[in-house]
Amino acid sequence: MRTLLKRLFLNNWPRKCLSILLAVIIWFLVNKSLTMTKTISNVPVRIENVPPGKTVDGMQANNVLSRRANLTITGNRSMLKELNASDMYVVFDASGRDGEWIATITKRNIRSENPEMNISQWISKVSQQNFIIKLTKLVTEKIPILISEPIGEAPKGYQFIDIWPYKLNITVSGPEDIVKTLKSRGLKLTFNLNDISKGQLDDLLDVDTKQHADVVSFSVPNSWKYISLPTLSPNLIEINDPDAKYLRIDFLRYELLKLENPIPISLFFPPNKIGSLSPNKISIHPGPLVETRSGQKTLTGTFYAKGVSGLFLEVIKDMMGINIIVSEEEAKNLTWCYHFVNSRELEDRFVRVLMSDATDEELRDLQPHVREEYLRNRFRNYRHRFQLFKSEKEKFAISPELQNNGIVISEPKPNVP
Repeated sequence: MRTLLKRLFLNNWPRKCLSILLAVIIWFLVNKSLTMTKTISNVPVRIENVPPGKTVDGMQANNVLSRRANLTITGNRSMLKELNASDMYVVFDASGRDGEWIATITKRNIRSENPEMNISQWISKVSQQNFIIKLTKLVTEKIPILISEPIGEAPKGYQFIDIWPYKLNITVSGPEDIVKTLKSRGLKLTFNLNDISKGQLDDLLDVDTKQHADVVSFSVPNSWKYISLPTLSPNLIEINDPDAKYLRIDFLRYELLKLENPIPISLFFPPNKIGSLSPNKISIHPGPLVETRSGQKTLTGTFYAKGVSGLFLEVIKDMMGINIIVSEEEAKNLTWCYHFVNSRELEDRFVRVLMSDATDEELRDLQPHVREEYLRNRFRNYRHRFQLFKSEKEKFAISPELQNNGIVISEPKPNVP
């Protein structure tokens, strides 16, 4: 056995070493000479040396075009075998260019994401592909963002009431045509209430020390303050408006608030629809739903409000009522609405109370005029949403009808399927 191994490895060893060396060299040369053709899709295209004040139509972040190239490359087999779109990019030089030109991809335009690697030396041929590149004016504009009413459902026990600010701006730079189009159309940002948990609102409520702690304000996380602008960037863009730090979603604890005061009910005669109707002859007839108190018609029963704060109800309780709109055309089914007397003064009173609440840390950082605007919007939102209830699930409703120069008020008839 030892003789066999000696004969195998030691006899004529110089020739054997030379043979091995030649085999390695031949393998290396053959391997380097083997070529293949491969198509690589979605290769990024970048533009370098764009003149100041200019940009390329369709160019996004990091000077990358929104268009990508599908490259058919012939070259070294071992190198191409492992190559993919994330390893490389196509680059064009915009030095000295103006307006529009046609750029052709060659192996000199191909770069590696690894700066120490020269891909082009391993490439023998690239299928010809042309790009139309257009230099355009670079502009910077503020694009308005409308914060729309959120989708989804508020957590159990809470009711969504408002979002503020309603409008923000985002300052962007890009091709003049694209930026001007975005500015004229504006943008929309919509949040999803399903992304807010009951536990988060409960925690905010537990630490709330405000005197009028009806509203729970959920400060929108910074991670939500991004918007998609695919014509300018493949990634979400952060909203850079300074007022974005105030972005909040307001919730109200979902509960019934008892209205202690009687509710006046009166008639309204549109001047252009009076016709044969005479306000001097038509009045509201007493009935199970209406009584007279000190010469004034009021509703009977116990009523509740939902979707407003206790402070709002306290402010408006003596200055709200119901108007029945009298019209011959709708005699059998008169319309009615809630009516707030001296609404501007009520709004001022509501704002004064909350502006004087020194414990409201969330609003203390706002400029006084901004804080006032926020509170006025809240009051108007309450006024718009105001609705009476007879119980937790039964909304208040009446069915006024014009009969023999009088208004008869009854309960609405149930819908018969």
